[in-house]
Parts: sequence; structure tokens; C-alpha cells
Amino acid sequence: MEKRAVTLAVIGLFVLAAVAVVLGFISFKTPEAPSGTKPEVMSSTATTSATSAGKVAISGAGATFLAPQMFEWARIYTQTKGVVVEYQSVGSGAGRDMFFRNVTHFGASDVPLSKELYEKYRGRVLQIPVVIGSIAIVYNIPEIPENTNLCLSGDVIALIYKGEIKRWDDERILSDNPSLKNYLLGKEIVAVHRSDSSGTTGAFTIYLNKVAPNIWTKDLVGLTVDWPADKVAKGVGGKGNEGVTQVVQTTPYSIGYVELNYALLNKLRMAAVKNADGYCVVPNETTIVNAVKSAFKSGLAFPQTPLDDWSDVPQKLMNAPGRDSYPIVSFSFLLFWREYPKELAGAIKDFINWLNTEGQGKTIVGYLPIPEEVREINLKALQIIEGR
Repeated sequence: MEKRAVTLAVIGLFVLAAVAVVLGFISFKTPEAPSGTKPEVMSSTATTSATSAGKVAISGAGATFLAPQMFEWARIYTQTKGVVVEYQSVGSGAGRDMFFRNVTHFGASDVPLSKELYEKYRGRVLQIPVVIGSIAIVYNIPEIPENTNLCLSGDVIALIYKGEIKRWDDERILSDNPSLKNYLLGKEIVAVHRSDSSGTTGAFTIYLNKVAPNIWTKDLVGLTVDWPADKVAKGVGGKGNEGVTQVVQTTPYSIGYVELNYALLNKLRMAAVKNADGYCVVPNETTIVNAVKSAFKSGLAFPQTPLDDWSDVPQKLMNAPGRDSYPIVSFSFLLFWREYPKELAGAIKDFINWLNTEGQGKTIVGYLPIPEEVREINLKALQIIEGR
């Protein structure tokens, strides 16, 4: 009887050890996803701010525009700081909703809060731009030679998504692409757009409204849009930047809009977009930097603190002048509360500090660091965020 009791005790210890190993792996596993993929949605909530081993964990959700960069930041920060950062690539609208419902500790959006939402949360929510990205206009026209760029103006892009330009050989497209006349055959355009609530859509429609206000009116600006092309032409939705990328890849004669990282890593053809000075420019590091510098020279001013209203910044950043300025450029924002539980507040502030210092040297292809002026504004959050 005594021998049997000892045997059972030993078995019990082995079981407990196995359970502990499994729990430890779950607690410290960093959620990663390669660019162009969507991670599985986690079930953790914002009220759970510590792992089973007592380590603070920070959870966030939102923009697919920002997702590849956030996964890389989360991986590095978790490895170097020992604080788990979880990020769910669910789209800006869903990420905002999760943040406001306290499902996550921070949200991510490619556009800041509207004036209406800003007033609703005034004094309670901080908005922090963490990276510069751009929206690439991608297309799938098999006949166009690899060494040739399709040029599209803002008016033409707006008319395509409005459903008024329906074929690739439309004269308004050919006028900017006379050398492609024999390649732009009478194929119907498939206008691919986001099907979910999207900050990328928000930024894209802000651009269309700025450059073609008579075509793309203010009622067609937002995270979600009632796309005219769906009703009168060939409009197709895709979920996330990942979904739009996939649809364009697999659909001949389609056009779409995605963050530059998705276009580069998935080797999508990118259109040269006609800028404010009338030049057709493709998105790359040089043309994006030129656009941001040009916007500053043209009088772009930032709010003084993360608690201020940032709603006018995206419109002012779009379509900056300059021969080599790419016209569709955007910040991507993180949203934080002003108050957190004391231990979590300290972790949040350290994360914000890292993002605006070391983290800016860890940007991946398709993204650029924010200007020094913006970092200085962001770092004011360290004095604003409070522990309770």
C-alpha cells in the first residue's frame, strides 16, 4: 500500500511539472505573424495585465496597415525587455472598438480620432503617431511589361472607385499612358477595396477627397464606405490589407490600395501616382521622405501634446507639393488611456518611450521613422499617463 502511494505521488509530480511547462510556454509566447498574414485573434482582455509568472503583458489591436511593423516591434521588445506585447491585426475600426471597450490596453489606427470622437474622449485618450507609411495603388494587368509603370491621377483613381471609369482602355487612363495603348485593352476594371472598418480606407478616402473633391465627396470619406463601384461597376471587397493583397494577386485586371509593405513583400505591381506638381511618382523611401519634408515646408503643424486633436493632420499630409513627392502618405497612430492600474501604467510608459527612441531604429521595409518633432510630442505622454 505504501509503495503504491509513493508511485502515485511521483506520477502526480510529473503531471504538475508538465502543466507548469505548458502554462509557462503560453504565458511567454510572443504572438508573431509574417507580413501579409493575419494572426489568430486572442482571447485575453485588458483586465488581465499579467502573465501566470507575474510578468506584465501589454495587449493591443487594430490596423492591418501597421501590423507588420507592430509584430516586429513586439518581437524585439518582448525579447529585450521581458514584457510581453500582444498585437491583433483586426483592422482600425475593430481595434478602436476593442480599445474603447477595454478589451485591449491600446488601439491602433491609420487615422486619428474624428473631431466627434475626440470630443467624446477629450482628456482621457492619448493619440501617438508611431510610424510613417504610404498607400500603394496596386494592379494586376498581365499585358503591361514588367519594366513599365502605369500612371494614374487622383481624379482617375476616384472615378474608378466611383464606378464611372469601368475599362482599362478608357481615354482618361490612356491620356496619361499613351505608350501603353496597345496593352490597356478593353478589359473591365475590378476595383478592390476593404470590406472591414479600415484606417487604410480612411486615409485613402481622405486623399481622394483632397485631390478630387467634386468626384469623391465628403460623404464617401471614412473607415467604412458605401462603395459606388460595387453598385454600378465591378467592386470587390477584401478583409484587411492581407485580403486586398490576395484579391489583387489572384484577379486579373484588378486595382487595389494597400500599405507599401504588403505591395513590396508580395511583389505586386504598383502604379505611379500623379502628384500635386503633375509628376507620376512611385512610393519608395525617397519619395515618402520628400513628401513629409515638403508638407512641413508648406506649413504642416502638429498638436502640442498627445491629448490634443490630431484629426486635421492626415488631410494636410496628403498630396504634398514637390516633383519627387509621393502623394498618399500617412502616419499610423496608437491610442492609449490616460489612466491605467499602477503597475501597467509603468509598463505602458516604458513601451511608449522605447517606441519613440530605440524602436524608431527598428522600422522594416515599407515604413519610415517619425520626425524628431513628433517624437518629442509623443514623449510628453510619459508625464501625462497616470497610475491609479
